[in-house]
Amino acid sequence: MNQYISGGLNEECGVLGVFGVENARDLMYYGLHALQHRGQEGSGMVTGSQDRSMNRVKGMGLVTEVLNSENMKSLLGDMAVGHVHYSVGEESGIENVQPFLFHHHSGDFAICHNGSLVNSNELKRYLEDQGSIFQSTSDGEVLAHLIKKEDPTKIDVTVILQALNKLEGAFAFLIMTRDKLYCCRDKYGLRPLSIGTIDGGYVVSSETCVFEVTGAKFLRDIKPGEVVVIDDSGLKSFDYSMFKHHYMCAMEYIYFSRPDSDIEGCNVHTFRKETGKLLYKKVPVREADIVIGVPDSSLSAAMGYAEASGIPYEMGLIKSRYIGRTFIQPSQELREKGVRMKLSAVSSIVKGKKVVLIDDSIIRGTTSKRIVELLREAGATEIHVRIACPEMTHPCFYGVDTSSAEELISRHHREDEVCRIIGADSLAFLPLEALYKAARRSELCTACFSGDYPTQLYSSIDI
Repeated sequence: MNQYISGGLNEECGVLGVFGVENARDLMYYGLHALQHRGQEGSGMVTGSQDRSMNRVKGMGLVTEVLNSENMKSLLGDMAVGHVHYSVGEESGIENVQPFLFHHHSGDFAICHNGSLVNSNELKRYLEDQGSIFQSTSDGEVLAHLIKKEDPTKIDVTVILQALNKLEGAFAFLIMTRDKLYCCRDKYGLRPLSIGTIDGGYVVSSETCVFEVTGAKFLRDIKPGEVVVIDDSGLKSFDYSMFKHHYMCAMEYIYFSRPDSDIEGCNVHTFRKETGKLLYKKVPVREADIVIGVPDSSLSAAMGYAEASGIPYEMGLIKSRYIGRTFIQPSQELREKGVRMKLSAVSSIVKGKKVVLIDDSIIRGTTSKRIVELLREAGATEIHVRIACPEMTHPCFYGVDTSSAEELISRHHREDEVCRIIGADSLAFLPLEALYKAARRSELCTACFSGDYPTQLYSSIDI
């Protein structure tokens, strides 16, 4: 097998915070379940209140495996932070499962985050030289040490703003103290974070789909470079940087987020459907019998392609609901087994048909190659692959597990070579400019397609 055919796409995690809601653990449980697609390797939550100590439950596995009726009895209070985890690189292990709970004479606090710092190695070296000892490889622990280096006697917004100014990269941090919830978003706007209201309290989430699931009402997005402090008096807003952009990660729209989530005013399903329409306009297949999408993240784009082309949309692939998303699997061996277990072709639909296969991306090539094989085995006469994003040619350093250029098949092969490797009759990708048109915005992070990184990259990073 070609060395570049090795698997799917990985993202790090999702965060969730609750403030001022009775039995916050219950809302947190359902909210974390709604974010499960963002990380299936580990999960956990910390709860507390002004008159209660903080308690934590975390572990390896799904939310339903880690959080059960027995261990959740200790999770009392009207405040909580929670996390679903996917490891990046060598970060697998219970020590990196969040939230982190820190015990300190000035007061306990909890931290969880989504994203990745590009200067984490430099910050860790600085902190270690000052006497810090790390128990994990997570950026959340880096922020905790920075906060206490600023002022060991307290945690307040001033200290947090000073610590955040030392960070470079993509992040959404939640910091919970005994009476406040601090919600922090990077100045580039690379990672999403939104606030909702419920029962007089607040919910803060990586995705707005949580609000629908829990009954919360969307209030607003946290702005790039903003820290929102939530306490008994309500919301207070602070800026930690005057340098701000809205470089939302394009892959949040293309792949990671649930279709019922809205990202900075743009619905994910609507975006994906529009990319499907633009895909037909830019790289059409004129003669085909059916359009099918790869479940689940490509279905919206397939609908858009079918609508624009007039070619019937069919359900030619079925996904097992008992297998996790392939990209979540932490090893190459598990990725390959996952691809073979989770999808099957509907022979009666595709047999004898010329098929347009819509997928959201090609990273290493394993999934695409296997799906084309499935459709061939099911009797498809032609398979024309159309990808609802541009060719991925550069690694990501902002929390998406494509940190090695060697993994990216399109970096090393021309489009026609990739087509031959995956076994398709034809292959085409969505042009880069179409992403901006679908999102109806002028700023996006498209570094994995263009190599145009919005942040400084440090010496420890190899592109």
